[in-house]
Amino acid sequence: MSSILTNTSAMVALQTLKGINSNLATTQSEISTGKSVGSARDNAAVWAISKVMESDVKGFKGISDSLALGESTVAVARQASETITDLLTEMKGKIVAAQESNVDRVKIQDDIVALRDQISSVVGAAQFNGLNLIEGMDSVSVLSSLDRQTDGSVNASHIVVSRQDLTMTDGSLGTGAGLTDLSTNVQATSTTLSASAIRDDGAASPTAADISLTGDFSGDSLSFNIGGTTISFAAGDLSATNTTAAQTIADAINAAQIEGISVANNSGTLEFASTRDFDPTTIAVTQGGASAGTLGATSVTLDQRAESFTFSNVTVNEGDGYQFALSNGVTATYVASSGDTMEDVVKGLKVAIDSENNADLATKVSKNASDQWVLEIANSNSTDATVTITANDDANDNAVQTGGMSGLDDIDVTTNAGASAALDNIEMMIQTSIEAAAQFGSVASRIETQSSFISNLTDSMKAGIGSLVDADMEEASARLQALQTQQQLGIQALSIANQQPQNILSLFR
Repeated sequence: MSSILTNTSAMVALQTLKGINSNLATTQSEISTGKSVGSARDNAAVWAISKVMESDVKGFKGISDSLALGESTVAVARQASETITDLLTEMKGKIVAAQESNVDRVKIQDDIVALRDQISSVVGAAQFNGLNLIEGMDSVSVLSSLDRQTDGSVNASHIVVSRQDLTMTDGSLGTGAGLTDLSTNVQATSTTLSASAIRDDGAASPTAADISLTGDFSGDSLSFNIGGTTISFAAGDLSATNTTAAQTIADAINAAQIEGISVANNSGTLEFASTRDFDPTTIAVTQGGASAGTLGATSVTLDQRAESFTFSNVTVNEGDGYQFALSNGVTATYVASSGDTMEDVVKGLKVAIDSENNADLATKVSKNASDQWVLEIANSNSTDATVTITANDDANDNAVQTGGMSGLDDIDVTTNAGASAALDNIEMMIQTSIEAAAQFGSVASRIETQSSFISNLTDSMKAGIGSLVDADMEEASARLQALQTQQQLGIQALSIANQQPQNILSLFR
């Protein structure tokens, strides 16, 4: 049935043409924008995913900038640490030269001061954008990543850069409470540094280190082994009188000039004395021959002059302070920074004591058989010195932490004692600067690796987003040509359908 009111063919042709035009518009949009999903209307799920990923890409670009800034800052600190190491090594050469007494120590000291001032200049200049990693103690965080969890939450990750304080700052105790475990940290809280010579492990009675001679030694042979040095007397060398024999022995031992060892004859008793700072000395006597004389002892031990302070291997917290106050006016303080161990505390106290340049005091750091760190202090003054030990935490955050180069500005090689102390301490300072440079080198390597990873990750994410929303241009081109052809055919079909009512008109002529 034909109708002039309802043209079904035209309606079908029109709907078909509308669909073709819609698809053609979509294809043209893909070609012009390059995206198959340009808005949430195109594909809500894919569009939402792409927008989340695009925000992450934007964030990673910011992270790349943060890593670049951190890498530059660490590079400056590493270079400064290496320069300080070189300057300290040069300073060590000057200090070694000062060990010889037949040199101009004043001129050497002038060179050391110049090198010290240069180190101070390097420390002050080692900043990037106002941040100096070799001054102060606070750690610095470099933004390194954004970690998206399965629940959609995002957490920021950081690379922590520990500052390595290479300043000459002297430590100062805070006002926190005393460390409750001080008695387990250090052997005692108050100790006396005995003056002059010490006999037999510091025993109260000096006779414990004496060797008495009784009877006739004229037919005896005696061999004294004094800390590895042997002095022998054959039968007939000694007098029948014990007092005379003791004097002969004393004169021979003193004439041997054994370092730090002397002996006196007290009415037939050999009284040994030692001024050795850090070496206990054993004296062993071998008797032979007629053996008519009698020895009060065949072996005695002379203790070293130094008093030992043993530190237990307990955890050292940032801000913990240790102070040695001596009755002779010397005060040595070490305040720990983050990451310090008991080794740092002991070595820091040694440097602080040596920095006082007190000619009566000599120090040494060692380890005992229990793997504990030991600080030894020797007093060569004729008067005893009392040591009072204080230790407290930094609960009130007002302690001044000790700089890694503390004591460098107090090095003085113009005296024998100063030159000797400087040689020990410069080694510890060189090690401190080497460790600082190594720390910065490790962090710099990590930042560089992370920066490369972020760059590659960003590229991968961009590629992933493109695969979700980018248009396939080859496919779009082919579809465009097909739709254009369909459009032309649709127009033709609609035109034909619109001619149908005209055909009905011929029926009424």
